[in-house]
Amino acid sequence: MGEQDRGVHADRIAVSYWDAHGNETVRHFAANLPDEEIPEVIDSPTSGLPAGRDKDNPPQLAKNEPYKTHLAYVKERRSEDEAKQILEDALTKLRERRGTSA
Repeated sequence: MGEQDRGVHADRIAVSYWDAHGNETVRHFAANLPDEEIPEVIDSPTSGLPAGRDKDNPPQLAKNEPYKTHLAYVKERRSEDEAKQILEDALTKLRERRGTSA
């Protein structure tokens, strides 16, 4: 006496996904599930890569951007001349508040 002897089983469909290494992963979904609710891409449990439903064109791993420091982001927004001017303005204001001149 097993699971198949108990109750009514819901109809289901099998959907295959392939990763960039050619590994196939099969996921089962309810047969009455609309197509737009079945994911186009999953994470392959074999390789950890994204796996898609098109065997000939599996999704590629997105390039990860390296961690950027706050200074790196500031340097993207400001030129060297702008940075020098902002620093000079800030130092001038600080000197005025302290009552010193340089």
